[in-house]
Amino acid sequence: MANREQKRSDTLKKIVITGATSMLGTALTEVAVREGTEVYAVIRPNTKRSDRLIPSPLVHPVDGSLETLSEIQGLPKDCDAFYHFAWAGTGREERDEPTIHERNIRYTLEAVELAEKAGCRRFIGAGSQAEYGPVDGVINEKTGHHPVTSYGVAKYAAGILSRKLCEGKGMDHVWGRVFSVYGPHDNEGTMLDYAIACFGNEETAQFSSAAQPWNYLYESDAGEMFYALGKDSVPSGTWLIANPESRPLREYIDILMKAYGPEAKAEFAAPVLARAPGLDVDAEKTMRAIGYRPRISFQEGIRRMIRAKTAPNPGGGTA
Repeated sequence: MANREQKRSDTLKKIVITGATSMLGTALTEVAVREGTEVYAVIRPNTKRSDRLIPSPLVHPVDGSLETLSEIQGLPKDCDAFYHFAWAGTGREERDEPTIHERNIRYTLEAVELAEKAGCRRFIGAGSQAEYGPVDGVINEKTGHHPVTSYGVAKYAAGILSRKLCEGKGMDHVWGRVFSVYGPHDNEGTMLDYAIACFGNEETAQFSSAAQPWNYLYESDAGEMFYALGKDSVPSGTWLIANPESRPLREYIDILMKAYGPEAKAEFAAPVLARAPGLDVDAEKTMRAIGYRPRISFQEGIRRMIRAKTAPNPGGGTA
């Protein structure tokens, strides 16, 4: 503990990232390399996403997986921050499978143990909007937690338990609660990916009335925010990784269709009387704490996503 206290500063010289080829991991790595930070990227051996790693002398691939976190070798003993993005069962069909997400809680605690071995003074985990459950109203740091899926329950539990473990080790604990991050590295099956695929196949995308508020944050802005959370100037705690501006979902879809072009066709369900829960987020506290505001508008971000998703050999792109 004393050793970690002696080296405190706002300079990130070395960081560790699990899930380094995920959308968040890729975006964070790009920011780190630009800032001159060494990245120890924990990736599965023989992963098909290895081409997402930036070819830089600052990026060091480290073989490992969620199942082998306790066995990982090759990390230095003087890292500054540990980012835990890896998580099993994120697909739609597995998000409510209790046994998968029970293991994710254990993996998160093992990640804290690995962070201690690497000399990290700070542990940063990726939480989720799912920790709140359906919310009718503005989401901020005072919003209660009522998760309804196994995924949301496990994210909430992993955040609490990893915080307790970090406190016992004298390590800072930061929980970045992620809302709707999008971009070229977006997973298949998200609303935006679905719509772009429909337009490309000359099909009509089907939507709800899309009247509920929503919040989209471009992946490179999410990377910037997570990088800032690794600095000692940001207090331990839970921070919202979201855009400070929320809009009706229909507005986002209209912008998407305009950006795609005349081939984009969509049908919307009739409005319902009951207000559908959405994502109306107040992230101003986070913006002030990290000293950063998102730079990529949805208009620009969705154009980048469309270009990446409709390229002859899509596979993402730079954040």
